[in-house]
Amino acid sequence: MLDSTEIDLIRNAAHGDPFGVLGLHELPGNGLWLRCFLPGANLVVVQDGAGRLLHPGLVKRHADGVFEGRFDAKLSRAEVADYRLLVTWHDGQQGVVDDPYRFPQVLGEMDVWLMGEGTHLRPFEVLGATQREMLGVAGTAFAVWAPNATRVSVVGDFNFWDGRRHAMRLRRECGVWEIFLPGVGAGAAYKYEIRSREGHLLPQKADPFALQAELRPATASIVGALPPLLPPSPERQRANALDAPMSIYEVHLGSWRRKPEEGNRWLTWDELADTLVPYAADMGFTHLELLPVSEHPFDGSWGYQPVGLYAPTARFGDAAGFRRFVDRCHAAGIGVLLDWVPAHFPSDAHGLGHFDGTPLYEHADPREGFHQDWNTLIYNFGRTEVRNFLVGNALYWVERYGIDGLRVDAVASMLYRDYSRKAGEWVPNVHGGRENLEAISFLQRMNEVVGVERPQAVTLAEESTAFPQVSRPVYAGGLGFHYKWNMGWMHDSLQYIERDPLYRKHHHGEITFSMVYAFNENFVLPISHDEVVHGKGSMLAKMPGDRWQQFANLRAYYGFMWGHPGKKLLFMGCEFAQDREWNHEQSLDWHLLEDPAHEGVRRLLRDLNALYRATPALHQRDFTPDGFEWIDHGDAERSVISFVRRGNEAGAFIVVVCNFTPAVHQGYRLGVPEAGIYRERINTDSMHYGGSNVGAPFGEITAQPVAWQGRAHSIELALPPLATVIFEWRSA
Repeated sequence: MLDSTEIDLIRNAAHGDPFGVLGLHELPGNGLWLRCFLPGANLVVVQDGAGRLLHPGLVKRHADGVFEGRFDAKLSRAEVADYRLLVTWHDGQQGVVDDPYRFPQVLGEMDVWLMGEGTHLRPFEVLGATQREMLGVAGTAFAVWAPNATRVSVVGDFNFWDGRRHAMRLRRECGVWEIFLPGVGAGAAYKYEIRSREGHLLPQKADPFALQAELRPATASIVGALPPLLPPSPERQRANALDAPMSIYEVHLGSWRRKPEEGNRWLTWDELADTLVPYAADMGFTHLELLPVSEHPFDGSWGYQPVGLYAPTARFGDAAGFRRFVDRCHAAGIGVLLDWVPAHFPSDAHGLGHFDGTPLYEHADPREGFHQDWNTLIYNFGRTEVRNFLVGNALYWVERYGIDGLRVDAVASMLYRDYSRKAGEWVPNVHGGRENLEAISFLQRMNEVVGVERPQAVTLAEESTAFPQVSRPVYAGGLGFHYKWNMGWMHDSLQYIERDPLYRKHHHGEITFSMVYAFNENFVLPISHDEVVHGKGSMLAKMPGDRWQQFANLRAYYGFMWGHPGKKLLFMGCEFAQDREWNHEQSLDWHLLEDPAHEGVRRLLRDLNALYRATPALHQRDFTPDGFEWIDHGDAERSVISFVRRGNEAGAFIVVVCNFTPAVHQGYRLGVPEAGIYRERINTDSMHYGGSNVGAPFGEITAQPVAWQGRAHSIELALPPLATVIFEWRSA
C-alpha cells in the first residue's frame, strides 16, 4: 500500500512520476492494485467498459481523495485493463469517470527521438492539445516541452482548474510532459500548471502550441482541431513567382472597417471575407498582407507581440473562420501573406517567458535575451528546440492554412547582436563579431524548410541594413528569402516627395539613387503602416503645397512607385489618401470617398494595378538590370526623370516620365527606344483622377525621327504638373 509520503506527494501535486503511482499496477507478489486521486469523491467503485463490477469499492486512504485497492486474484490484467471508475461525489451525485492514468504514452518513439534532437519538422502534430482516440476512447492528448520542471499538470474548465487532478508524465528523453484526457474535446479551455525545479508554483501558462485561444483579457488556450493538410497548388505557385505581378494591400484587420452601429466591434472572419476580399479584388491587388494574426494580449501591439504563435486571434472568430477567409481570398485570385514575428515575444506571465521556471525559450543573459526597444524577450535561436518551435510554426501556416507567404518582422534586430545597444550592452559572437550567427542559421533553416516542403510559398524580410544577400539562396551564401523590403527606397523617395518642389532640384539624387542598388536584392517597395503612425502623419499629409498640390504630389508619387522596379506594397487607407494618420482603434475614413479628390486617388490606384498586372514590362524583370534603362536621370533643374521598363518579349516595353514640379513643360522632348506609336496608359494628372488634364490623357503620340538623349527617335510632350505619365509602345 502507498505510504504516507507518497500520499502527501500525490494530494499536493508534487509527485515527479504520477504515472508510476496512479492507475493500474501489478506489484511483485502482491497482485493487481488500482490507485486514483479524485478530490471530492466519497466512494469509488471499479467496473469494466461494459459496466461489470470489478471492485466493490476502493479504500479511501486520505480525505483529500486518495483511493487504492487490490483486485481479486482471479482477475487477470487483461480483464481489468479496460476499467472505469463509478464515483459517488460528496454531494451524493454519481458519475462514471474514465481514468487518464490507464492510458499508455502519447508520444511515439520516433516523435520522442525527433523532439529530443530538435529536428521534428512538424512539432505541432505532436505537441499541444491533439484531439484523438486512444484505446477506442475519444479525448485530447496534451504534450508540452518543459524539461526543467519538477511537475506539470493540465488544468482547465474540465477539472476545476485544479493542478492536483491531472499531473502529466515526463518523457525524459526529450523533456516533454504528456497525458491523454478522455472525454475532453473541442472548445475546452486549458493551461499548464508548472512547478519549477526549485519547487515554486509558476503562473499558469498558455500552451505554446495551442491552436486556439481565448479573447483577451482572458488568456487560456482552447482545444481546437488541427486543420487538414492542404495539397500543393500550382496555381498559387505561379501567382507567387518572382516574375509575376505582386501588388500587396497591407491590412490591419481590426481597423480596416468596423461596425460603429454595434459598439464599434470588429468584423468577423466571414464578414471580412464578404467585404475586404471583394474590395481588394476590385482594386486589383494581387495579395493581402495581414498584420500579425497570431494571438496577442495587447491590441496596441497590432499583433507584433504574440503569445500564441499557432493560434489565429480570437478577435475575429475561431480558427476555422480564418481558414474560410484564406479560402475565399484564393477563390478570388488573391494571395495571403502574414506578418510573422520570430524576433521576440512579450513577457506576459502566461506566455513563454521563464516557461518552466528557467529561461527556456529566451536567453538567460539579458544582453542577449531582452529587447530594450520593445521590453520583450528574444528567442534563443541557438537552442534546437526553440528553432524547431519557430520553423515548425512557419510550416504550419503555409501547409495548414494555405498561406502564400510570410513577411518576417524585424529581421535587422535578429541579425545583429548589438542592434539598438550601446557598447558593453551586448555579447559578441564566438568570433568576436556583432553578427548573430545563431539567428542567421535559423533564418536560413526556416527558408530552406519552407522552400523544400512548400515551394509555392514565399518569404519576405523586413530588413533595413546593408546585410548582404538577404534574398539570395542559402546554397549561394544568402539568407534564403524570396524578397526584401526596400527601406532605402522608401526613406529616400519619401524624403524627396515631402520637400517643397522648389527645392527638389537640389536633392535630385534622392529620387534616383535607388537604381544604383535596385538589383542587389529582390525588392518590395513598401509604403507600410510604419509610415503613417507615431506622428508621421498620413501619406497625404506628408505632401507639400496647397490641397490640390498635395493630391497631385501623391498621385505622381504612386505613379512613380508603380513604374519603379520592384513589387509593390501599400497600407490600407493610403489608396484613397486618408487625411489623418492611422489609428488602430477605429475604422478607416471611408466617408472620404464622397470627395472627388479622394475617390480620384482610389481610381488611380485601381488603374495602376490593372496596368501593372496586364503589362509584363512592369513586373517580369523586376530583379534584373536588363529590365530597366534610364532615358534621363539628370534633369534636376526641372525635377524630371524618365526611364524604360522591359518585359521578356521583344518590343514589350513601357516608358515612364515623372515631373515633380508644379510647372507644365510644354514641348518637352523625350528620347524613346523605337519608332512607332506611344499610347498614354496612365496620366496621374487626368481629370479622371482629380488632375488638371494637361497633355492628351489616354491619347497617342507618334515618334519622330529626331535624335534625342542618345536615341534615334523622340516624342514631344506637354508634360503635366506634378504628374507621372506612362506610355505603352506599339509599332506604327
